[in-house]
Amino acid sequence: MTRQLDYHEIDQIFARLHEAEPEPKGELEHVNAYTLLVAVALSAQATDVGVNKATRKLFEIADTPQKMLALGDEGLIEHIRTIGLYRNKAKNVIRMSEILVERFGGEVPSSRAALVSLPGVGRKTANVVLSMWWGHPAQAVDTHIFRVCNRTGLAPGKDVDAVERGIEDHVPARWQRHAHHWLILHGRYICVARKPKCPICPIRDLCLFEEKTL
Repeated sequence: MTRQLDYHEIDQIFARLHEAEPEPKGELEHVNAYTLLVAVALSAQATDVGVNKATRKLFEIADTPQKMLALGDEGLIEHIRTIGLYRNKAKNVIRMSEILVERFGGEVPSSRAALVSLPGVGRKTANVVLSMWWGHPAQAVDTHIFRVCNRTGLAPGKDVDAVERGIEDHVPARWQRHAHHWLILHGRYICVARKPKCPICPIRDLCLFEEKTL
């Protein structure tokens, strides 16, 4: 396994990522906490671009749990057919909306435990919502972040839970809030899976990845 970078190396990495993008933003379009939660749930095994294309018109007519329930399963399906696993996702969104109305007064809860109790909401989805909407230092580890953390030595781990703990334990507190966004954007646009763009990478001299591209 790649060695763990030390505190000062990790601090320098995030200082450079901050310099390049001081206020990184998630790319899923949303208008409130509920539409963000729905968008993240729909994004599993799908691209943000594909989800945004499907949800733009959806969120114009269903931006609350109550409106989503009025739309119903078939009405929702008509909007999200282009997204993978759309039938199962529609079922989860409708049931999730019912629970939000029944148990939470139609509001999206701000605790991880409450969020993961909802259908179709796992730890990663909960962490994205906590980070993007409430500004909590929650680390949602997807394939991009998992790859970046293992390649660079920032937070190596055998699974996403280990990488999440590594980020929480080793990334300086001042970078925790935006760490998730910096890492996902770096993995999505520079440290890509097949041919990482090492020549333009701002942290290449700190990265421990041995198979850097020329």
